[in-house]
Amino acid sequence: MNVRKSLLAVALAGSFAVPLATQAAVDIDVDIAPPAVVVEQAPAREGFVYTPGYWRWDEPRRNHVWIKGEYVPERRGEHWVGHEWREQNGRYHFNEGRWERDKGQ
Repeated sequence: MNVRKSLLAVALAGSFAVPLATQAAVDIDVDIAPPAVVVEQAPAREGFVYTPGYWRWDEPRRNHVWIKGEYVPERRGEHWVGHEWREQNGRYHFNEGRWERDKGQ
């Protein structure tokens, strides 16, 4: 009986998980510029792309926090476009990193 309840709990919890590819993008605009990018050492790894770290806005703290970069499996025919902050009209807009198709694909 305990095993059945545990399996049911795991199945129910998994049903709430949202795959990263389907999560909605959130627009972030703030008045505070992000600090300088932290340079990370990331040696090449066969079959992986290093997605560099970036500054994420932490609304409760009202400041930027550094999110360390990570290796992700490469996607043939695509390239990674990194996260970035752009200044627009005196405010800073965050553009989420994403995969884009290579030209000619």
